[in-house]
Amino acid sequence: MSDRKRFQDLQFDFAAHIRNPQNTPAPAGIEDRRMAIYRDLFFNNLSSLLSGTFPVLKKVIGKSAWEGLIRDFMVEHRCHTPYFHQVSEEFLAYLQGERAPDNDDPPFLFELAHYEWVELAMTLEEDPEDIPGVNPSGELLENIPVLSPLAWRLGYSFAVHRISPDYQPTGPEKQPVHLLIHRDNDDKVNFTEINPVTARLLELVEEDRFSGREILSKIAAELGEQDPASTIQAGEKILARLRDSRVVLGTRDAG
Repeated sequence: MSDRKRFQDLQFDFAAHIRNPQNTPAPAGIEDRRMAIYRDLFFNNLSSLLSGTFPVLKKVIGKSAWEGLIRDFMVEHRCHTPYFHQVSEEFLAYLQGERAPDNDDPPFLFELAHYEWVELAMTLEEDPEDIPGVNPSGELLENIPVLSPLAWRLGYSFAVHRISPDYQPTGPEKQPVHLLIHRDNDDKVNFTEINPVTARLLELVEEDRFSGREILSKIAAELGEQDPASTIQAGEKILARLRDSRVVLGTRDAG
């Protein structure tokens, strides 16, 4: 066996033990006191990194369950990124597709984690370049409203924005929970709970092909309104507020 192959085998054995020390022996010939330094260093650094993104999740499930979650992540998942700020997204992938269900897991585990991760994702989102053809003061009803790339519409089964150590729902809400996340001009990330009508309005704005009047007329028809005028009037005010907060950047010509 070549020196290179022996070194590679040592690296693999070292990493396997660091990830799963209870079930994988340490490389031969290394003092356990020295290995313990690396075991603690890797685990504590990863736990600290993820607790910065998922502080509510950590508080809700408690120290013991959190440490078990981190250890299982180390054992089961293989990260595909060298960037620390992307490890949180890898953790989400693990929760969604790799973690074996545990009876002690709260039913909102993944949704709460996703909600907390979204704040980091929005914080790191690059400032968009100016969108050509957008009129910041354009007529909202006759033209096509343009949604900011820094405004995302979210939907959850649980009221994730209210979950805390004192509020831990055992089942989903009766109706879907709609949230709007938006980064303002001061780079502050804001979450707002929105009603189903506003969520539908934003969904249609996202399609980037309907005028404000067409969007509100569609909503009025879906609501079964016989006279859409009142819906259009109320909806125009909502669009105006969204533009004032820079969720809607302006409009572009419908033609």
